[in-house]
Amino acid sequence: MNIQTSTPLLGGLSPEQFMRQYWQRKPLLVRQALPGIQPPASRSELAALAASEDVESRLVSQFDGKWALKHGPVNKLPPWSKPGWTVLVQGLDLHVQAAQALLAKFRFVPEARLDDLMISYATDGGGVGPHFDSYDVFLIQVHGKRHWRIGRQGHATTGALRPDVPVKLLADFEPEQEFTLEPGDMLYLPPGWAHDGIALGECMTCSVGFRTPWRAELARELLQRLMDDESQAYANKMYADPKQPATETPGAIPQQLLDFSRDACERALREPLALERALGEALTEPKPKVFFEMGEALPDGAGAVLDRRSRMMYDTAHVFINGESYRAGGRDARLMRRLADQRALTAKEVAQLSEGARDLLDQWAEDGWVQADVVQIG
Repeated sequence: MNIQTSTPLLGGLSPEQFMRQYWQRKPLLVRQALPGIQPPASRSELAALAASEDVESRLVSQFDGKWALKHGPVNKLPPWSKPGWTVLVQGLDLHVQAAQALLAKFRFVPEARLDDLMISYATDGGGVGPHFDSYDVFLIQVHGKRHWRIGRQGHATTGALRPDVPVKLLADFEPEQEFTLEPGDMLYLPPGWAHDGIALGECMTCSVGFRTPWRAELARELLQRLMDDESQAYANKMYADPKQPATETPGAIPQQLLDFSRDACERALREPLALERALGEALTEPKPKVFFEMGEALPDGAGAVLDRRSRMMYDTAHVFINGESYRAGGRDARLMRRLADQRALTAKEVAQLSEGARDLLDQWAEDGWVQADVVQIG
């Protein structure tokens, strides 16, 4: 992707201009960002996904003025003709190739920040009510029409939710702007912008969401990974206190134990590349309910493509894929980074891998993380 080239997706801005002028700053409405777009899944396919235990879904309805929320699997949807309900399927990109291709259009944002593509199907009047997200979102209309109202007060009303409904609705929503989106239109909203979308007839909207880990949450994940790494020397030492005297204050924590604990954490962070490795593994860890089908080694003369469920990233010393890390350097590192960036290698590029790197690629193929690019065979 050329980040300096203007694109209809961003209203004639280049990705570089968009990130500099709008990202996490202000909304952007783009008419016909994706002209001619088709829904990545039919309503019957969405119904089947919502009924699956392997898919995260929700059903939100407002019948007779009463809000209701049901978490999936949703085995039976209301009649298509009945107004006022919405079914939401999270992580559609994990299950539908067309959804993964749509999500890939937004890879001018780092993979570490991209989360997933959600789709909402709504009958006339359906919606999830006025709310706000703590992350950036691109709202893409893929079928029918939806009327949006947006306002900046979301960031100031994190606690002002209606207590009388099962969904997270803002108690005091004051819209500042209104738009009706038609197929191909897109609305970008930074974190904290409140929004309320109402279906005008049957409609489908795709939402590109982003990862926004809290500092404490990220620290907890990284420290857990660091302390679980038994290959490091600091991890293989058990606490001992042969000089501990008898005590009259058994409730007091011994200073020696506190020092031992502090030293364990500090040694974990001082290990060369330990934090980098833990972060890459955490960021590429597959989501819950993600499973891979076992495959076969790549045939000779084939290219390689990442499975749509695979998460692959890299830093200056490692390649990470699906929660695992590998040291890489030289030509192998360059090619593996290209696989992470482009999500594919040509047959010529696969042939340039060293024997060890090719063996690793074959193992990933057998694990179902990578597939042969049949177009590249021969």
